[in-house]
Amino acid sequence: MLADERCARIPCDTKPLGEDEARGLAREIQAWTLAGGAIEREFKFADFAGAMAFVNRVAQVAEAEDHHPDISISYSKVTLILSTHSIGGLSRNDFILAAKIDRLAQTA
Repeated sequence: MLADERCARIPCDTKPLGEDEARGLAREIQAWTLAGGAIEREFKFADFAGAMAFVNRVAQVAEAEDHHPDISISYSKVTLILSTHSIGGLSRNDFILAAKIDRLAQTA
């Protein structure tokens, strides 16, 4: 399972995942949308406090994995976008972190 893996350091000369490989990994994180060179998911909460509590939990996991999402907060809605900026596209790390975030969302 992706959620049980750890993000690895990605050398800057690494090529982003191909479309077929990204689609294969996306099967494990079905709530996320493939959008070009990124994956994206929106989370909805009852209120701002719930959204912020979730974002803080995501931040802890992201920091522990040394892989960080782009985060957008709009009152009770949180949108996360993952890509590996250093390679200009998707890496396995994006899918690993997405799976870990999905696991967090199940306990939110």
